[in-house]
Amino acid sequence: PAAAEGPAAPVAAAQTATAQAADAGTAEPAAGRDVLLRDSIILNGTVRDRDSAIDEAGRLLLDRGAVDASYVQSMHEREKSVSTYMGSFLAIPHGTNAAKDHIMHSAVSIVRYPEGIDWGGKQVKFVVGVAGVNNEHLQILATIARIFTDKAQVAQLVQAASVEEVLELFGKVNAS
Repeated sequence: PAAAEGPAAPVAAAQTATAQAADAGTAEPAAGRDVLLRDSIILNGTVRDRDSAIDEAGRLLLDRGAVDASYVQSMHEREKSVSTYMGSFLAIPHGTNAAKDHIMHSAVSIVRYPEGIDWGGKQVKFVVGVAGVNNEHLQILATIARIFTDKAQVAQLVQAASVEEVLELFGKVNAS
């Protein structure tokens, strides 16, 4: 998704990704496999810069066996070409289209940075790494963007005291 500004940015991203997912016929994630697991959520990210945050989110995808190291590198390549900052304290780094062969199964990672980190001049508190086989990433992106259009849900995510609270809010990713 292209960089966008303001409160309408996640809404526009959700509408675009939802339309693209519908066009691609990707209504269901891989049968029997949740894309978000509790082991893929970090409540207190430890890094302080964008590139390290991409590595941190990518490492969670790598640790799950969802992607290989080349996919994490492609997340950096995408960021160089277009920012994955979405507004509402959210960045959604994901690989380039050329890196699709480096995804073994769809997965999402979430790293929260309570103090925020600089993402090309914007403050980010949530870095959501995404890897989707075929066109599943479009539906995953749409679901995440919809969560972040709801200011009450964003406030709950900022205040969440446990991985379970985050997983409950993001559980829609698994159900999409």
